[in-house]
Amino acid sequence: MCGRYASTKDPAALAAEFAAADTTGGAAGGPDYNVAPTRQVPVVVQRHPRDAAGEPDPNRTERGLRLMRWGLVPKWAKDPKIGNRMINAKAETVAAKPAFRAAAKYRRCLLPADGWFEWRRDGDRKQPYFMTSPDGASLAMAGIWEVWRDPRATADDPPLVTCSVLTTAAVGALTEVHDRMPLVLPAERWADWLDPDRHEVEGLLGPAPELLAGLELRPVSPAVNDVRNNGPELLARQDPGEGPVALDRARNAG
Repeated sequence: MCGRYASTKDPAALAAEFAAADTTGGAAGGPDYNVAPTRQVPVVVQRHPRDAAGEPDPNRTERGLRLMRWGLVPKWAKDPKIGNRMINAKAETVAAKPAFRAAAKYRRCLLPADGWFEWRRDGDRKQPYFMTSPDGASLAMAGIWEVWRDPRATADDPPLVTCSVLTTAAVGALTEVHDRMPLVLPAERWADWLDPDRHEVEGLLGPAPELLAGLELRPVSPAVNDVRNNGPELLARQDPGEGPVALDRARNAG
């Protein structure tokens, strides 16, 4: 699964990295070293621009960086709190699940991340790891998004825009930390994933082993367990001793 990640780059840097326009309107917060569900997160989408009457231009698309709340709320939900338990969607079933299938077909996105956290059980203890790219490039986690409107809201009230991270079976060394991982897409697959006119998603859901093989599996401080902790020290390597660290060193030595 993916229940915590880091997103520390400012919107301008992310917009440049993903060839997108920054449409966050200055509403983005500062660096977040411990992103938790229900927070506002930067998301990359690609849509047909609309004219003054609200009609989409079928001949053009625009890629933009915007903010969404992490935890997808389906259109049919009566209570937005349902999003608290819909932070992830399984790639294997996303096209069939009622809560996710429309978003998977029509509203796909990328969630930029410095990396994500996962916990490896070692006896009675759980050791947190940070999975990240050694060169500092953002990881693009495949996601879906949805628009929810409160039936009690007025026409002037803005809708709630939410998103979910797709997960898939872990591969390679990642399996020794956890059995699931985010669906991380390489740059050459971003355009297909974001294409608003591509509605069949089955061919888009495979992992990228060549990208994942280069990730660093970094043991970090258990301080990340508390969502109230939020600082660069959470991403620093912290050696917990033998066992998981030996595995980590072995995986990154070659």
